[in-house]
Amino acid sequence: MGCGNLFFTTLITFSVALITYNIIISANAPLKQDFPGPSRTSSISMDPVIQMPVEKSKGKSGSKRLFHTAVTASDSVYNTWQCRVMYYWFKKFKEGPNSEMGGFTRILHSGKPDQYMDEIPTFVAQPLPAGMDQGYIVLNRPWAFVQWLQKADIKEDYILMSEPDHIIVKPIPNLSRGGFGAAFPFFYIEPKKYESVLRKYFPKENGPITKIDPIGNSPVIVGKEALKKIAPTWMNVSLAMKKDPETDKAFGWVLEMYAYAVSSALHGVGNILYKDFMIQPPWDTEIGKKFIIHYTYGCDYNLKGELTYGKIGEWRFDKRSYDRVAPPRNLPLPPPGVPESVTLVKMVNEATANIPNWGS
Repeated sequence: MGCGNLFFTTLITFSVALITYNIIISANAPLKQDFPGPSRTSSISMDPVIQMPVEKSKGKSGSKRLFHTAVTASDSVYNTWQCRVMYYWFKKFKEGPNSEMGGFTRILHSGKPDQYMDEIPTFVAQPLPAGMDQGYIVLNRPWAFVQWLQKADIKEDYILMSEPDHIIVKPIPNLSRGGFGAAFPFFYIEPKKYESVLRKYFPKENGPITKIDPIGNSPVIVGKEALKKIAPTWMNVSLAMKKDPETDKAFGWVLEMYAYAVSSALHGVGNILYKDFMIQPPWDTEIGKKFIIHYTYGCDYNLKGELTYGKIGEWRFDKRSYDRVAPPRNLPLPPPGVPESVTLVKMVNEATANIPNWGS
């Protein structure tokens, strides 16, 4: 009986979300802006380079605006070892100076619990119905967020959407301000270049294409109530984009990132483009003021410490080398001369040395 109720609840939720999408893309019924961003009369000024709002008035002295960190993941070995490393460093910096890091949740979209439920705070979400992701597993991310936001008791007023392959390198404050989200700008998210495609989902009556920020959904710090409104739209726009051959071809593996950027704009939620949010080695070489290392690219070097990108190096670290088995403890350290950012391997080693039952 309980399983039947769960099935019908999920079915109804999904049906409502699909109806929401029809409303969004209807030319005769544009989306109501029920969560507007700051108006032109806001007491916020803008930095013209990275759109960093400068607050003219402060809140209560010493008050914290805590955010909840959420990471979506499958139950694959590949996602799991990354989540374990990520959560280790989250705990290390949570109580550090200037931290506004609150709780943490791994949103597991496999539909069933795994053996790490006691190690990492976890919410189990259902995957999309079979075949709906069309082999693009990332489409499960927005659907998982919809379920989590509907069912979980989230104490914090803000959410940081992060990913398994993020390593936190210092305590993170709440970077959002004045109704804006805070997001990392990606050079390869180019709304103006793809305006003709994006107008299918962001009609002209919604405003100039520049309202769509060059972001994905991660890393983003955004108000919880705003995300509750964005998430169903994000899910449905993602599905619609994947279903459309022209859009799918244009955006490829970053399709879901465009879908979030569009959905945020549809709901009137602008974003601070915070370039110091994270770095991506080997291209970014210094940690500096950054908060997160995103190790999405392989790092290949010869023994002189010279980058050999595109060619397997004498020393290398690539997360894809460990898609079926977790990396061993005590990975070889890079040769002298490599950039500071590549020392992320030391952080992986520290985590694996201290996480119980590593490799199990």
